[in-house]
Amino acid sequence: MANRLAHETSPYLLQHADNPVDWWPWSEEAFAEARQRGVPVHLSVGYSSCHWCHVLAAESFEDEAVAAFMNDHFINIKVDREERPDVDAVYMEAVQAATGQGGWPMTVFLTPDAEPFYFGTYFPPAPRHGMPSFRQVLEGVRAAWADRRDEVAEVAGKIVRDLAERELKYGAMDVPGEEEIAQALLGLTREYDASRGGFGGAPKFPPSMVIEFLLRHHARTGSEGALQMAQDTCERMARGGIYDQLGGGFARYSVDRDWVVPHFEKMLYDNALLCRVYAHLWRATGSELARRVALETADFMVRELRTNEGGFASALDADSEDGAGKHVEGAYYVWTPQQLTEVLGDDDAQLAAHYFGVTDEGTFEHGQSVLQLPQHEGVFDADRVESIRRRLLDARSTRPAPGRDDKVVAAWNGLAVAALAETGAYFGRPDLVEAALAAADLLVRLHLDDHARLSRTSKDGQVGGNAGVLEDYADVAEGFLALASVTGEGVWLEFAGFLLDHVLTSFTDEESGALYDTAVDAEQLIRRPQDPTDNATPSGWSAAAGALLGYAAHTGSARHRTAAERALGVVKALGPRAPRFIGWGLATAEALLDGPREVAVVGPAVGHPGTKALHRTALLGTAPGAVVAVGTPDSDELPLLADRPLVGGEPTAYVCRNFTCDAPTTDADRLRAALSG
Repeated sequence: MANRLAHETSPYLLQHADNPVDWWPWSEEAFAEARQRGVPVHLSVGYSSCHWCHVLAAESFEDEAVAAFMNDHFINIKVDREERPDVDAVYMEAVQAATGQGGWPMTVFLTPDAEPFYFGTYFPPAPRHGMPSFRQVLEGVRAAWADRRDEVAEVAGKIVRDLAERELKYGAMDVPGEEEIAQALLGLTREYDASRGGFGGAPKFPPSMVIEFLLRHHARTGSEGALQMAQDTCERMARGGIYDQLGGGFARYSVDRDWVVPHFEKMLYDNALLCRVYAHLWRATGSELARRVALETADFMVRELRTNEGGFASALDADSEDGAGKHVEGAYYVWTPQQLTEVLGDDDAQLAAHYFGVTDEGTFEHGQSVLQLPQHEGVFDADRVESIRRRLLDARSTRPAPGRDDKVVAAWNGLAVAALAETGAYFGRPDLVEAALAAADLLVRLHLDDHARLSRTSKDGQVGGNAGVLEDYADVAEGFLALASVTGEGVWLEFAGFLLDHVLTSFTDEESGALYDTAVDAEQLIRRPQDPTDNATPSGWSAAAGALLGYAAHTGSARHRTAAERALGVVKALGPRAPRFIGWGLATAEALLDGPREVAVVGPAVGHPGTKALHRTALLGTAPGAVVAVGTPDSDELPLLADRPLVGGEPTAYVCRNFTCDAPTTDADRLRAALSG
């Protein structure tokens, strides 16, 4: 027997390639081996930047005696949840149903037919806090398998039946209207933390998709309360330790309610979603803080996550080496007053400690502080602060860096493409638009096959073996639609159309309009995963509804519009009940209620200053979900440009919605007024 992970493309699986455990990747061969040997399967699911996954590996999977027991009595399968979100979703649902909670690392014991019968997450090396040790769990499962196999089979069968009964009962309901939106807003107001920003208690996650909904709702209705919640939450996060005050970019979540101490891993998807949200907040309010955070977060993604092939890596680890050579969480990011003095000298260190909230006691562990940006009275010398920030960043760059998960996930790269394209366009940063184009180009070249089917991941220019799931098709289409609006290049609209055709044919239930997370011809798991809730990222379901709606606005396709409306029925059901977990669905519902608006900008030449001014005004319109096409009157690049003549030979903008068009205008101020929600 041997560990079989050495040839995988997942950095997480490669981290386990040298364990003494005889790991298998998820495969039919692994289950065939379990059937042949008559042993159960131990399924271990995690991801490369997961702190407790590393701990479990160091304590148990690297222990020769534990590994020998695992090899003797189990087939051991390792899964990267980011490569196989379908496998993760199906078994996580079982874990949550059985235990009331879930998380990673996820530990599941299966029959050789892949039916789960015992569950957990992290298990310690010795019993503690009422938890059995990992070895005790292994021994207990082995004994049950040997002595009470009928009982195990019965439990497994019941779990699979229970999961089947949880199938979403989805009679395509009507689209959400004003009433459901009002109830959702009321629900968010009740859970809003008025003194700290954000929703709910600790741990606190950045609510990027809910903020997108609040901004769109404000744009459409003028609701000051919605804007206030969005603005205050964005300001509190940007001033907190969850935001990297030196290098830009956001950590995964805050362990406390005040955004002070983050869980230090930085994920591509959070930063893509938040970069776009802060850019949209600036668009709505002109906030200088929002502008700075959007640009710093975009620059962080390009500087620290961009791969040699032009895509974006998945994540940076929370852990890195401290001064004593130990791997600890946050070591790269935290400071003591003494460290500030070593880098800056006494005077500047005092100013830095005051400015960034570094204290003698520390805000983190061992007297160390996470840098924040507390509210201060008085005025600081901006040049001096900038010099301090630059010197601290330079000093930090000499510390051992956190590990990077280099795999390129299609869905998250789609989110990054949308964020960078829009941020680049808003702030006159063509380099960011170029970075978006390079990532989009990689997705087309490497991830798309001849039939426009998507592969979920690639690494080092090698495409992975796992099929794209619904969120891949939807988020990549979303990124391509944003590129079409920003660049005026019709090829991106075409590629979005190819992807959305797969959504309609392979992921949609024809009768109800419900959406599934895996394609109709994907590997059959114990059930076909289907989750409409938005969590760390938009669900495939919400993202597909948004992309279908945007594509329909660009092309006039009734088929795509109808599919979007049918998908949004789930928002009518969930919006009033669980608004925090359907933020992107609610944002898409706002676009539907607004039209969305279709804007065509035509000029004598694309580079014409007047054309560029109208195009920029169109992109800066706050009307929810508006789509923009730019080109010359005789162009056939984009459908919205058809039959749009210049007025008096001048660059001209046309705004339409719900089959009705305003009078064309050559005046940027009039266009701005028409797109201000």
